[in-house]
Amino acid sequence: MPAEWEPQRAVWIAWPHSLETWPGHFDPIPDVFRRFINAIAQSLPVHVIGPSEYRSVARIEQLPNVRWFDVPTNDSWIRDYGPTFVFGDPGATSDGDDLAIDWRFNAWGGKYPPWDDDDQATKSVIELAGWRGVEGGLCLEGGALEWDGTGRLLTTTDCLVTPTRNPGWSKQQIADRLADLTGTREIVWVDGGGLVGDDTDGHIDQLARFVDPQNVVVAVCEDPEDPNHDGLWANHRLLQQWGQTTSPRVAVHPLPIPPPRSVDSTRVPESYCNFLRLGPERLLVPSFGNRRSDQAAVGLLTDLAQQATPGVQVTTVDSRDLVWGLGALHCASLNEPLRSTATGG
Repeated sequence: MPAEWEPQRAVWIAWPHSLETWPGHFDPIPDVFRRFINAIAQSLPVHVIGPSEYRSVARIEQLPNVRWFDVPTNDSWIRDYGPTFVFGDPGATSDGDDLAIDWRFNAWGGKYPPWDDDDQATKSVIELAGWRGVEGGLCLEGGALEWDGTGRLLTTTDCLVTPTRNPGWSKQQIADRLADLTGTREIVWVDGGGLVGDDTDGHIDQLARFVDPQNVVVAVCEDPEDPNHDGLWANHRLLQQWGQTTSPRVAVHPLPIPPPRSVDSTRVPESYCNFLRLGPERLLVPSFGNRRSDQAAVGLLTDLAQQATPGVQVTTVDSRDLVWGLGALHCASLNEPLRSTATGG
């Protein structure tokens, strides 16, 4: 499984159209997505999927480096229902093909029916991208999986080993399946705690992310009175302990979340871990309107990214409206890697 800082071919986006995803505050969302798409398109082709009736109102095909594909969808969080692209290993498989894994999707454990169009959209993305698809067998979401490009995976038990997603599967069986399909050699179950307001049961892309194989950022809360405080720091301790024993060793960096913010009296799950890496050249970081925490997050992520990749460009994307849908930049996008040299792609 390639890391997101490796070269990429394109980024996939699912056009927003579900009013229920941003209840009472949908009006600004199409413009939010247009700005997001335009920011990505400065570096990579953007492939947008959506029901055909929204093609004309989206008005995104006028943007350079952007293509629209008529694909029915229920929701916009393509990271979670889109395919997982993996590189083939000629020494381990009969043909060495690069593959796109089609996991089963049931809207985060059956929370938001209907989800049939999203589940089927994966096959369309695989076909449009020109990869060879394979059934994953497991029910899981892309936002629950964070790889470092060397076979190490961060995830959470509550997103994989649950009766609402994978009934009858043990943790070991799930680990074995991930190893078979993605080359995962080591799994860290980051089970300290999640974010208040998060409806995914603890997606890792809100909690901890690799910046490179030797550096991880982890969301923490600096306010001891905040209900997020204890669980997030428990994640930090867990990852610190792991980082000293894995190979190569991993330095763990706290990435403080912004102060609490509510929309319609409901706290939104804001985390700077929900950044989007556009290959080795760029990093898009969500901002949430708190100048102090926004600047601190950008400063830390810039320093770490440039240590590994000098010259990487870091850009902020205002995500205050987007996060009312309970996701941010990483959730709303899907990286398609540049095909591996194993197939000459």
